[in-house]
Amino acid sequence: MALHKQTFITRTGSAIVFVAVLLGAILYQYISFSILFFVVAMSALKEFMQLSAKLGAKPYRTLAFVCAASMYFTMADGFLIEPESFFEVLNFFKPACILMPFIIFSRALFDKRDGAITNAIYTIIAIVYAVVPFILLNHLVGFQNDSNTRVYNPHLLLGTIFLIWSNDTFAYLGGSLFGKHKMIARISPGKTWEGTIIGVIIAFGLSFTFKSFLNIPFPWLWPILGILVPILATLGDLVESLLKRKAGIKDSGQLMPGHGGALDRFDSLIFVSPFVYALVQIIS
Repeated sequence: MALHKQTFITRTGSAIVFVAVLLGAILYQYISFSILFFVVAMSALKEFMQLSAKLGAKPYRTLAFVCAASMYFTMADGFLIEPESFFEVLNFFKPACILMPFIIFSRALFDKRDGAITNAIYTIIAIVYAVVPFILLNHLVGFQNDSNTRVYNPHLLLGTIFLIWSNDTFAYLGGSLFGKHKMIARISPGKTWEGTIIGVIIAFGLSFTFKSFLNIPFPWLWPILGILVPILATLGDLVESLLKRKAGIKDSGQLMPGHGGALDRFDSLIFVSPFVYALVQIIS
């Protein structure tokens, strides 16, 4: 019983710290937000590299981190950092990001180990899956104000995160109380259709509340996100569960005691981020 009590205390304490750091960095200013997600992205990349090794691949770690870090600082939107000339210089290198896959495949030419192509593919997938979604978050926190000046506005990101948390919480509670039909038992035995549907319904209802007090230029976007986010969050959780099951591991890392690694904590946001970014680009 003491073990369970200690585990509960550890999980609760790390969860409080996690929420405080995450919300604090997002709410404080753009620099703290961007640095936080850079650290998360690099942690997620490291975990995906470790996971890939258990799947039989040997990604090019050093090259992956160099490409990922370069892409993050080149593609991140530094609209509130002075001097802006620094980011104007970086804009020159943005087209070079499309060269990343070709650079990695060129590295495979000199790999004398078996499975060089597999290693290159896993390196590219690691960057796309574990880093690009966090880069895109940088483009979800800047909007035009009445003076036609871009300002840091994290409300869209905060609302998206709250929708993910709401879905997770109520899907778990709904599944615990009413769950009878397993969703995909071979991947995630605890996930049920009843819990998933309840999570989506609650998140959709809460989206109208966010519409009232979260200030973004597209208030009508929230009901759409109320449906889209919980569905994508569930898919993101299932995809990461599949990867871990194939790799034969329980947690992707130890970033948060009792809660696992960056991939474990941000698997839903990783899947949600590109779709929200694409939707905002379409309507803006």
